[in-house]
Amino acid sequence: MAAAGLAGCATPPAGGAVGRVVVVGGGFGGSTAARYLRLWDPGIAVTLVERQPRFVSCPISNLVVGGFRRLEDVTLGYDGLRAQGVEVVQGEVVAIDAAARQVRLAGGRSLPYDRLVLSPGVDFLWDAIGGLQQAVDRGEVMHAWKAGPQTLALRARLEAMRDGGVYALSIPKSPYRCPPGPYERACMVAAYFKQHKPRSKVLVLDANAEVQSKKALFEKAFREHYAGLLEYRPNSELKDVAGSTARLEFEDVRADVLNVVPIQRAADIARSTGLVNVNQRWVGVNWQTMESQVAQGIHVLGDATFSAPLMPKSGHMANQHAKVAAAAIVRALRGEPPPAAPVVMNTCYSFVTPRDVIHVASVHQYDAAEKTFRTVPGSGGVSAAATEQEGRYALSWADNIWADMLAV
Repeated sequence: MAAAGLAGCATPPAGGAVGRVVVVGGGFGGSTAARYLRLWDPGIAVTLVERQPRFVSCPISNLVVGGFRRLEDVTLGYDGLRAQGVEVVQGEVVAIDAAARQVRLAGGRSLPYDRLVLSPGVDFLWDAIGGLQQAVDRGEVMHAWKAGPQTLALRARLEAMRDGGVYALSIPKSPYRCPPGPYERACMVAAYFKQHKPRSKVLVLDANAEVQSKKALFEKAFREHYAGLLEYRPNSELKDVAGSTARLEFEDVRADVLNVVPIQRAADIARSTGLVNVNQRWVGVNWQTMESQVAQGIHVLGDATFSAPLMPKSGHMANQHAKVAAAAIVRALRGEPPPAAPVVMNTCYSFVTPRDVIHVASVHQYDAAEKTFRTVPGSGGVSAAATEQEGRYALSWADNIWADMLAV
């Protein structure tokens, strides 16, 4: 992709730039797209719009929940992107005019674009679980599925919980953003209890029929490290929340700390722009370019997309989506076709103890006949066992992908 020929477009905007690209969302997808557009053609004027002044990583944030890392350890700034010529604007995008090719911010500023990259992440289907939003708003329930203040709030509740109390984690039916992985979170909370509150209990209420990722390895970790402390219950779909009580179909579960992962969909800005066209939840894209199926010139990345077969909603995958989109945009601005057969890969690491880690990996290649990504036969796989060596790999992976996306 990086070898794509670069040149000016037919009608360059004022200032001599070969094209204007606005990127909405400064996470794994958006930051990577902004950086690689500048790397692959410094003549492209790139503006990144992000609500928050600093990036907080969902990967590794479960270690913060467990007390094994600080939030500062997973928080980084955008100065590296600024140094590469990206204009970073802290603001809220309130509207996208696809016909006029303009983005409007809450303060009234409008940003014109030739191409738009939308990497908005997920928002929650609050109405799907009765009482959930009210309980979260009152601070009775945490989700901590967007790293930041909720991560710290959940950590504080765990620290304040009595020894002998119950932490209940409710997991929705897939698909959902991962990481932060729910089974990893259960392990990190159990590891904290094991060290500091050994009479306490972790109760995992999973709406799915079984563990959804690295099943055998997680089940082994539950048995070997947390027997008697962690209880896993499949087919336990949450119906309603009353305070810190989880109401399932056939029973109520009272918890001292209730952590509910909400059902998810593409973020609000994707829906209000009319891009959501799959199951009323997700954005369908042209996988060769990451361009929306319903709006030309808008490329959608990451968790907001309707995933290709066996493609996870992970930060690593959003980073890969961004490179596919950046390559396609660079070529489009000079009137060339996108790369014919892009290849992406993914690795998800999960801590099962504060030091021992497991992983799953996959490689996906674009199939022109089926117009989607397919996993490459024989690629990827899962760990043979949890090891401390993989723990070192996981932390190095985090450092490397943060550097890749943010130029730090």
